[in-house]
Amino acid sequence: MLDTQTHRDVQNYYGEVLKTKSDLQTTACCPTEAIPLYLRKHLSMIEGEILERFYGCGSPVPLGLEGCTVLDLGCGTGRDVYLCSQLVGESGRVIGLDMTENQLAVARKYQENHRERFGHAQSNVEFHQGYMEDLSAIGLADNSVDVVISNCVLNLAPDKAPVFREIFRVLKPGGELYFADVFSDRRLTPEMRNDPVLVGECLGGALYTEDFRRTLHRLGVSDYRVVASSVIEPSNPELEVRVGNVRFFSMTVRAFKLDLEDRCEDYGQVAWYKGTLPHSPHRMVLDDHHTFITGKPMPVCSNTAAMINDTRFSDHFRVDGDLSTHFGLFDCGPTEPTDPAACC
Repeated sequence: MLDTQTHRDVQNYYGEVLKTKSDLQTTACCPTEAIPLYLRKHLSMIEGEILERFYGCGSPVPLGLEGCTVLDLGCGTGRDVYLCSQLVGESGRVIGLDMTENQLAVARKYQENHRERFGHAQSNVEFHQGYMEDLSAIGLADNSVDVVISNCVLNLAPDKAPVFREIFRVLKPGGELYFADVFSDRRLTPEMRNDPVLVGECLGGALYTEDFRRTLHRLGVSDYRVVASSVIEPSNPELEVRVGNVRFFSMTVRAFKLDLEDRCEDYGQVAWYKGTLPHSPHRMVLDDHHTFITGKPMPVCSNTAAMINDTRFSDHFRVDGDLSTHFGLFDCGPTEPTDPAACC
């Protein structure tokens, strides 16, 4: 059922057509945000062939991964898997899933090499060939994963609802989906959605922002946050003609498996960041309108309070106040910018 023509086109594009990232025809696979300094050190520990065949569109590696079980959907040759391997440590675990065997062969080739480089007694990574739509096929149980990451891959799924359903099935309560992907400002035509090159370049399967919001809402995910966003421009004139007036942009998004409200509500809560997250002593960026400065009190809505108090971040924050007194709607930034391209 999962072996659709779109799946086959994607496997061919990433397994045969693309040899290195220089073969790409758009800027979709360029980072939305600069790689943080602390990750650059870890990046330098990764094999060159893996880096050269990296086709991601952002830097979806969140803070606070030590000891976590991380799942990378569409891991390709394993760049982000090996980044996370260093961050979760020997007590953590990183699972890479991809449907393209040619990509996985490169990832597996360097598994022992990276174990030695990272100083691990045993490898804490594993790679599986499979589909994002069915994570049970690789043995992932309900509530078994702390963090799911994905780097410009969810757009490649022809039917996205089952992918998000599986993600929130395997996430633990309070777990997090943190991903970078391609979005559009409108629904695409059937011709665009079925164009093998546009699909392979991550444009044909772009997530229309409102359909994305509705999909999460149907799964009980009432609030998600945009971390970073930038415009995507086709660098190939022929592709520019094909996409017409559709605007594409790359966004890094986070969503937690929490019981949240669909609007930001004010209960008079205040949060302090302790400055204790590794690699982030001065500030913690939750999203594009919440940067917590160490030691500085910040009023927060109940959803934001839950995101930092009922997740793996709880030890790093102090939150004062409860839900006993309601003050109406909280004056909070939107879940998604009205003009995402302006939020860089």
